Amino acid sequence: MGPLLLIPEEESMSVATAVRTEAGPADTSSSPEVSFDTHPDQYRHWRLRLDGEVAWLVLDVAEDGGMVPGYELKLNSYDLGVDIELYDATQRLRFEHPEIKAVVVTSGKEKVFCAGANIRMLAASSHAWKVNFCKFTNETRNGMEDASAHSGQIYLAAVNGSCAGGGYELALACDHILLVDDNSSAVSLPEVPLLGVLPGTGGLTRVVDKRWVRKDRADVFATRSDGLRGKTALEWGLVDELAAPRQFEQSARLRAAELASRSSRPSNGQGVELTPLKRSISADGIAYDFVTAEFDRANAAVTITVHAPQAPAPADMDAAAAQGADFWPLAVTRELDDLILRLRTNETAVGTWIIRTAGDLAVVDGYERLLLDNADEHWLANEILLYYKRVLKRLDVTSRSLIAEILPGSCFSGMLTELALACDRQYILDGPPLDDEDSDERAQLRLTAANFGLFPMGNGISRLESRFYGHDDHLNRLRDNEVSDLLTPSQADELGLVTDAPDDIDWEDEIRLVIEGRAALSPDACTGMEANHRFVGPETVETKIFGRLSAWQNWIFVRPNASGEEGALRRYGTGKSANFDRKRV
Repeated sequence: MGPLLLIPEEESMSVATAVRTEAGPADTSSSPEVSFDTHPDQYRHWRLRLDGEVAWLVLDVAEDGGMVPGYELKLNSYDLGVDIELYDATQRLRFEHPEIKAVVVTSGKEKVFCAGANIRMLAASSHAWKVNFCKFTNETRNGMEDASAHSGQIYLAAVNGSCAGGGYELALACDHILLVDDNSSAVSLPEVPLLGVLPGTGGLTRVVDKRWVRKDRADVFATRSDGLRGKTALEWGLVDELAAPRQFEQSARLRAAELASRSSRPSNGQGVELTPLKRSISADGIAYDFVTAEFDRANAAVTITVHAPQAPAPADMDAAAAQGADFWPLAVTRELDDLILRLRTNETAVGTWIIRTAGDLAVVDGYERLLLDNADEHWLANEILLYYKRVLKRLDVTSRSLIAEILPGSCFSGMLTELALACDRQYILDGPPLDDEDSDERAQLRLTAANFGLFPMGNGISRLESRFYGHDDHLNRLRDNEVSDLLTPSQADELGLVTDAPDDIDWEDEIRLVIEGRAALSPDACTGMEANHRFVGPETVETKIFGRLSAWQNWIFVRPNASGEEGALRRYGTGKSANFDRKRV
């Protein structure tokens, strides 16, 4: 997050409309249901312009366009609604516009690029709202970096005015930062000196780990409320290039063209329109075409089932592209993405997610083989695999207890096995279906090449490697075996791929005790425990952002020095200085 500086589908609708409430002070503790549906025609805060191989994302925030009343989005400051539009735009650029090779992020306002996250919004928000907001903004910016690294859509920040806090963090997510050299525009991370919090959308981490700014200079920079401008910002490595005001737009165009020339994206690819998702929502659950969610509110749980398609995979990627957004791997990934976001934001009391699959493993395998066989040759196959990777990462950092149930009729194979491996525990039924004890059908599990690094976690290693961290011999045993073999419950248990394999007599009691037991534990303690267990091994920029930086930020957010009545967030802009408790804790 960043500060506001006082410086010279069928259901698809605009986000601001979807969550508008009656006038009154901002209070997100009882926020209305948030929708993540939007479209460029409905944007209030961004303008998307296409110019050959270059796209321009122009931030021009509507001051009266906040998600809830009670604050104004002045100086291109943002809230969740602004970032929902940004996420939508980045997704559409990847799927609908394969011809776009460079993306310029700039401001539509004079003298200000972006003042960061809106402070009035943050000061009035519940802790859960702040955490979810910061998590989503981090994921969106990580997605921009993923597009540059793996999709050939390279991002350029054309900083044409003052750039503070979250505004500079937005620029940091880009590959190249061009700053207007007008003797007034500066980049800054003033959260520590002004607000008593941290630049939690990766600011501290990206300055030292991505831009390699010397740590003593980073310390000076992060404690200066006015930031740095011009030649000093360039010398310290905080920006990559300067341009005089009169040459600024031309410099941005030339640099964007140069960045586009490095891209391997196809110039003549046929894009896929991201049509509105079809979903039905009730008090009991949410249903899409291939994903369903059923609530068990008594146990603070939800059962999420991912369904395989009925139809086999198309013959080739051209036929797949002809199906558009209905192509199953793309459709199911979009639905999972939307469901995770909705549950995370709107169902904060539902603490346990039970993940199941249903359908024909052979059909799932056919779609997976089509994507993997064409990942290097067809842009859409590559883009879908990257999207699925990002959705799995979103699941990894979700503060919920995740439990996989592998039942007869499941289709946990390869890509879908990743969902099970993402869970904190996995249970496989060793027996017939619970509703048909005479059936010969049994639960099965399959590993494929997709489980050995195609979908890395934020720590850069596969979920299998995270599961067996420090046990390379076992991981090699799994890798060296014929991974396409179907595993029986006893085999999956022997190989350590599941937590337990109860039989049909014990299953219901075992699972009930697991779910009831989780509901009895402290949600905060579970969140801390799960976050530590999920990310073993090496640290990366991504794990630092979501683990180290987010953890400190979340703690700081609830401390009186930030959020108390005399804290910096509450007193910012009132003319009164914060009253800090000076004891170090």
